[in-house]
Amino acid sequence: MVKRKVANPLAFAVLGSLAERPMHPYEISTTLKTRGKDLSIKLNYGSLYSVVAALEKNGYIEAVETVRLGNRPEKTVYAITEAGRAEFQDWLAELLGSPEREFSQLEAGLAYLPAISPDRVVELLDQRVQSLLAEVEQLETAHASIETMKLPRIFWVESEFRLALVQAEITYVRGLVEAIRTDDLEGSAFWRKGFEIVEQLGIQPGELFKDPVKYFGEEFPWQHLISPEAQ
Repeated sequence: MVKRKVANPLAFAVLGSLAERPMHPYEISTTLKTRGKDLSIKLNYGSLYSVVAALEKNGYIEAVETVRLGNRPEKTVYAITEAGRAEFQDWLAELLGSPEREFSQLEAGLAYLPAISPDRVVELLDQRVQSLLAEVEQLETAHASIETMKLPRIFWVESEFRLALVQAEITYVRGLVEAIRTDDLEGSAFWRKGFEIVEQLGIQPGELFKDPVKYFGEEFPWQHLISPEAQ
């Protein structure tokens, strides 16, 4: 991946907007919102000015005029430079053609799933699904609004992609919840039993792995995975 001088995704959106025509920052912001791009790129008006300043400092955009409408404050109009256009094209090609490993918060949480009880995990994942369903509703509402504007699909496929990802996550998480709830997830029976033992004996979870056979019986199948320090 190329190390970019200004790597903020909002900077990419600014370059993309100015590649169409010169605009002042407020116009860039309203254009992104009108087109629903704020669903895919975090848009903060305060951050927008910092991004514009960074792009100008690095020669990707330049101020071309100052305009005033009525009694409103003056607004500086920016245009993309040749260097900025080349940067945008290269950045776009990289985003589309070069997959980058993204580490999600959910993946990090799933990596340490057994650290809390199965019942609590089910509760939290159910909570996550409800939040995701709310996002699906928000996206579908936004899509309906975009369609009424007669915008071609090509201009909002990124939001469509996000919807597909959220729906896939809901399907996976619901399946995982059901597997945990019914102990169909391999290892979940020992996981559940371990928390029952911890609660009954008032010991720390780490104690279970110092002598797993003592607590789980001879049928405990994963003793080879326990670090020597824990044994």
